[in-house]
Amino acid sequence: MAKRDAPPRWDRRMQQRLARGEAAALGELYDRFASLVHGLAHRVLGDERAADRITREVFAHVWENPDAYDPKQGPMRSWVAALTHRLAVQRLRATETAALARGGGGTTEELERKVRSASVAARADYIVTSMPAPLRAALELAYFQRRDYRQAAADLGVTEDEARRRLRLGLQLLSTAHDTGPAGAPPEYRGGVR
Repeated sequence: MAKRDAPPRWDRRMQQRLARGEAAALGELYDRFASLVHGLAHRVLGDERAADRITREVFAHVWENPDAYDPKQGPMRSWVAALTHRLAVQRLRATETAALARGGGGTTEELERKVRSASVAARADYIVTSMPAPLRAALELAYFQRRDYRQAAADLGVTEDEARRRLRLGLQLLSTAHDTGPAGAPPEYRGGVR
């Protein structure tokens, strides 16, 4: 199984392989990032079929535009997540705007609130899946298993101070979902909804 966090060398090699038109490279990229792409798209859109379409669009875009990725701007994972986010938000806006035009209930303010909420949720998901495993484990114990820092420390086999530190850092990272994209994300995934 491929590592979660691709080294920059892998990113550059993958881009070069895609630019040469290597179908195997697209398959490898898909294997590595399809669950991320589909999960983010589903989180924004709340619809399995729409998430499937966005997943296909993202990988088609990567295949047709491998030079759009700049390794100097951050990891390919962040670039793919940003692309997914942008396409999913565009689809959500188009779908909701069409519903408003057809006389569906709601206002443009409600539409923007819905888009912003979906966008923040998708960024939060990305942050959690991208954070280091020790931080993620501490947050999962605290929130899904309702452990306090003492219980989390015992479950993780670390000191109470270390458990508090992990929870604090994890929460600090997660708090950025509201106003910025994930650390290391390219500019198009930072700050606000497009």
